[in-house]
Amino acid sequence: MTTDLSKYDASLLPDCNRLATQHYAIVVADWNSEVTYAMADGAIATLKEHGVNDISLVHVPGTVELTYGASMLLQADHTPDAIIVIGCVVRGGTPHFDYVCQSVTQGVATINADGVAPVIFSVLTCDTMEQALERAGGKLGNKGVEGAVTAMQMANLKELKV
Repeated sequence: MTTDLSKYDASLLPDCNRLATQHYAIVVADWNSEVTYAMADGAIATLKEHGVNDISLVHVPGTVELTYGASMLLQADHTPDAIIVIGCVVRGGTPHFDYVCQSVTQGVATINADGVAPVIFSVLTCDTMEQALERAGGKLGNKGVEGAVTAMQMANLKELKV
């Protein structure tokens, strides 16, 4: 069962005063821009809605390049509290889909293992463009919103009282 990706419980998010002091970054792939830009817009709107003012937006050519973009942000002078990588890979008639998906998944996992800052995986891997559009503001919500919510939670994970 697939649900609306834009639905979340705002009471589970950190306090907006805390979020207002944090820096978030979004690395968005320009490939399949009708999908990725809509996801980035959803992420930005959600971050702003909860008090985040410091948002960097970095464009890279495609989904494979998301890993490098995130890695460079983690080496910057002003390291973000969290990074959201946004991409869209649509299955075609060749194995290219599998290589791209494997590359970005492994790259983001490796960066996250370093523990500098959470890198949130908001990469759609769909069989059709229709499926991608349904998840980029269509009937299934916006995966960019989900990425922003996850980023705010993960950036503040150390502050949770367990």
